[in-house]
Amino acid sequence: MDTMKTVGKWCYLVGFALAIVAALANYAPDWLSWVLAGLAILTGLFLADPKELTNYGVRYLALLAVATALDAFPLVGPYLTSIAYAMVAFFGPIILTVLFVFNFKQAYDWITSK
Repeated sequence: MDTMKTVGKWCYLVGFALAIVAALANYAPDWLSWVLAGLAILTGLFLADPKELTNYGVRYLALLAVATALDAFPLVGPYLTSIAYAMVAFFGPIILTVLFVFNFKQAYDWITSK
């Protein structure tokens, strides 16, 4: 297996788990936001495929829409909502990184094409 993909998968798993645990514990210091953003950027660089940018965007928007509706569930609604918003906050930098990589590759292809 490719080392970069392995690093990307571990960054994704650690960041995803950390975001969910922090959401459930209602723990949000500044340093945790920086750690999650760093893990998300590494995930976007090493794991995400710029060819799938549209799919990532649709998944992100669907998760955001679901996160706003989860509060309606009795008893577990606030917990589900906090988990969903933590996932949205973690996926945002991943998608932004994939978007930058996509735009960079596209610009590079335009410059180098004959």
